[in-house]
Amino acid sequence: MNDSRTSLPRGRARLSAVIQAAGDVVRIEDAVQALDITRTQAAKLLSRWTEQGWLRRVGAGAYVPVQLDLLEARQVVQDPWILVPTLFSPCYIGGRTAAEHWDLTEQIFRDVLVYTARAIPSRTVERQGAIFTLRHIKEELIFGTKTVWRGHTRVAVSDVHRTIIDMLADPTVGGGIQHVSECFANYLQRKDADPRALIEYALKNGNGAIFKRLGFLAERHEKGRYIAREAARHLTKGHAKLDPSLSCPRLVTRWRLRVPESWAQEKHD
Repeated sequence: MNDSRTSLPRGRARLSAVIQAAGDVVRIEDAVQALDITRTQAAKLLSRWTEQGWLRRVGAGAYVPVQLDLLEARQVVQDPWILVPTLFSPCYIGGRTAAEHWDLTEQIFRDVLVYTARAIPSRTVERQGAIFTLRHIKEELIFGTKTVWRGHTRVAVSDVHRTIIDMLADPTVGGGIQHVSECFANYLQRKDADPRALIEYALKNGNGAIFKRLGFLAERHEKGRYIAREAARHLTKGHAKLDPSLSCPRLVTRWRLRVPESWAQEKHD
């Protein structure tokens, strides 16, 4: 039998088999299937390999292989996206991280923003030197996502339209309203910009503040006229802030939106 693993010591051969079967993230189930052992045996084996430095635990029952040249390094995962499904599923990557992925911005953010339907005891989680900023979301509101491959791992990320809507629902996930406005302007210039998708997603989201912010920003752009008209048709009662993290003393009556002084002066492209 011409198998390169036959020349390895039994322990390393078994480790190699599990890693090859698992891909980027090793789970207990991977060891069970690759080695035909029980879950208890698999859990003990992965724990032993972790103690020996071959694996590093990144979550409950989840491990990543440690590259030989990184055994002493704190950060062994070069692409933190591969950890997202294991740690937070059902979930998707969104907000400013998705904006960067879809080239809506040239800014580079240190954290990875994740929407998750799991209960989250903390809004910030650090694993393998990567920082994950979490937002809780009802599972039925997980829509408008695309699947991307990172190595051997399938990761859900909000599509470009959902990314805009999420940032309008909560400007803080987009890095603040100024950055959200810039991302929206870049969105309008894209060939795949779809005003109808924006309106559809905003309706499905159910947050009335989205239409107020969307209409206010859209009417500032020549290509935003349709969006502004549609947004005006769906305004809810009450006033919202353009960015809840900012002082917004000025009321723009037609959008039922309070804005900072610096935004009160209308601008058009």
